[in-house]
Amino acid sequence: MESKIYKVEGMSCAGCAISVETILKKQEGVSDAGVNLSSNTVWINFDDKRVSPSQLRDAVRSMGYELIIDEGQEQTLQTSTYASGLKKDFLLSLALSIPTLVLSMFFMEWKATPWLALILSTPVVFYFGKRFHRNALKQAKHLKANMDTLISLSTNVAYVYSLFTVIHPGFWLNRGITPHLYFESAAMIITFILLGKWLEERAKGKTASSIKKIMGLQPQFAWVKHKEGFVEVPLSSIAKGDVIMVKPGERVAVDGFIVSGNSWIDESSITGEPMPVEKKIGDRVWAGTINQNGIITIEATQVGSESLLGKIIETVSQAQNSKASVQKIADRIAGVFVPAIILLSLVTLLAWVLLAPDLGFSHGVIAAITVLAIACPCALGLATPTAIMVGIGKAAQKNILIRDAESLELTNRVTTVVLDKTGTITEGRPAISSIEWFENETKYSSILKEIEDLSNHPLAKSISNYLGYIAAKPTLDSAEEIPGKGMVATIKNVTYRVGSINYLLESGVNIPASASNTGQPQSQIGFSEDSRLIALVTVSDTIKGSAKKAIEDLKRQGIRVTMLTGDNEASANQTAKQIGIDEYKAGLLPTEKSAYIRECQANGEIVAMVGDGINDTEALSIADVSIAMGKGSDIAMDVAQVTILKSDLGAITELLTISKQTVRTIKQNLFWASIYNLLSIPIAAGVLYPLTGVLLDPMIAALAMALSSVSVVTNSLLLQVKKI
Repeated sequence: MESKIYKVEGMSCAGCAISVETILKKQEGVSDAGVNLSSNTVWINFDDKRVSPSQLRDAVRSMGYELIIDEGQEQTLQTSTYASGLKKDFLLSLALSIPTLVLSMFFMEWKATPWLALILSTPVVFYFGKRFHRNALKQAKHLKANMDTLISLSTNVAYVYSLFTVIHPGFWLNRGITPHLYFESAAMIITFILLGKWLEERAKGKTASSIKKIMGLQPQFAWVKHKEGFVEVPLSSIAKGDVIMVKPGERVAVDGFIVSGNSWIDESSITGEPMPVEKKIGDRVWAGTINQNGIITIEATQVGSESLLGKIIETVSQAQNSKASVQKIADRIAGVFVPAIILLSLVTLLAWVLLAPDLGFSHGVIAAITVLAIACPCALGLATPTAIMVGIGKAAQKNILIRDAESLELTNRVTTVVLDKTGTITEGRPAISSIEWFENETKYSSILKEIEDLSNHPLAKSISNYLGYIAAKPTLDSAEEIPGKGMVATIKNVTYRVGSINYLLESGVNIPASASNTGQPQSQIGFSEDSRLIALVTVSDTIKGSAKKAIEDLKRQGIRVTMLTGDNEASANQTAKQIGIDEYKAGLLPTEKSAYIRECQANGEIVAMVGDGINDTEALSIADVSIAMGKGSDIAMDVAQVTILKSDLGAITELLTISKQTVRTIKQNLFWASIYNLLSIPIAAGVLYPLTGVLLDPMIAALAMALSSVSVVTNSLLLQVKKI
């Protein structure tokens, strides 16, 4: 089963999106499909053995749209090109529509006006408006209707009515009806719709700016090693196993390991950490990061879409094309909206004819045209996806990857945040917190440092760094590492040991009772001279600097925060006190963590689980919103709906804030789109005519309709500048 995202050209409203979605779902071999009107894309799950991309393209073409299945073709059909075409058509249409409007308003009595208006409006309606008529006809062949149907109907009715009046004016005069011409209305409807579409396309292009910025992190060329040396080749030509040279100031093109050279790498685009990281032979680097000084060569292990950056781009793209539950409701409404408007337009005409026999037909025609022109399913269809795209893109720029729209929407309702301890609240790597000396520190610190400099144990470097620079270090007569226990060294027949408390006890070292680490939250390493304990090194898992403030911010928002850990009670209690967590559970197995989350859910809580390890996978999988810390295990990140690529716990608060802002924007968009139609359609039908004696002009209705869609997209774009 294939899952692909393709560009779609020619969609103009929610009805178009539903038409494309429906025709694709009807194809044999397609299990599901969904359209994102904001990005003009469609995702399709299909069996490539039963249906080919070209067959899917043909099905979409039959509805009057173009499915871009060729990647090279997609590069040439950018939104900016389409927007430029709309701008050109709008300006030319405007150049013909303004004279038509001036003639119709100020030179009504001039005998040449009807014929000049006819000549000027004809190319506007049938040339610049041909896309609307063509798409409406293709929709009709499939017994469908969309926004193009409304535009085509309103302009054709206005044009044909006016044309008949010009050719046979006596038909109406003989029946006591004073005929009116609506060439300017037909022309201005097309002109204003083109204006709205142009502004809408420009705004929609901006909603995808975040994904473009992420894609911009990936260089298009790289220096690859060949027999004759390093040759610059396109990224698409690089394969796994290739050796790539990265010069100072260049971005890394692939994921891989350094095979020569050393440098400092700026990984902020991936991890969010501002400080560059020193890299040497054997260290891993990621695509999109920046080499700051030395020349390095890398053996490629993941390239293109398989790289971490490629997966980020894919995740963000898929999330922006997913649908929130509120959008599915809007889609169902939009699906019946256009047929309902057509019916309402006919009812409006009939009501005028029956209720006002003298002016009924003439006024009824203009009212019916206005109803068709002012109705706007576009705003309804754009309300949710534009906000979702901006929200997910904004999160991505904060190094927060959201897998789907449902997760973004549900995060807004979270009442409880459950935090794993190790690797989530803490750094997940032991660090030296203190050294307690029982003998002369000045004398023995140099010996301890020299021993640890020779050790391969991960903690040895931490101890050495903690001790700092010592100029005069003794010469060891011998030094040996005891696997799993520690180091033993001799100086002038004096034996020194560094290792676990148990190792020192086994070696006959006298350990005070206070040095026992049973039940303590830290581990301890002993340093001895013969049988005397010289120092105790305390090792603990450092709490992240952002943890305390993040918990305070969550509590301030009314979120209940709890901590779950497999560590002992003493360790959990100390961590909880340090960061201000009131509720915690210690000594839990993975199944007990998931049982706790189920208990919270049974009490009506919406639970977000934050974890980083394999032991958190089960709990993550059953939480309402699952959040993985990006430096954790791949399995945890695969399960999670949200991945935080930085170690800053403040990102959880950022996620909640972005979710709230996005959902609030969606509600605003849906409210204004609904209010617009509820108020404008009755006015267009003429309900205010008995009070004002004025009917709404169709061209004003067309302008209002165009601007309603633009306002919805613009409101979504405001998300980008809102503070978190």
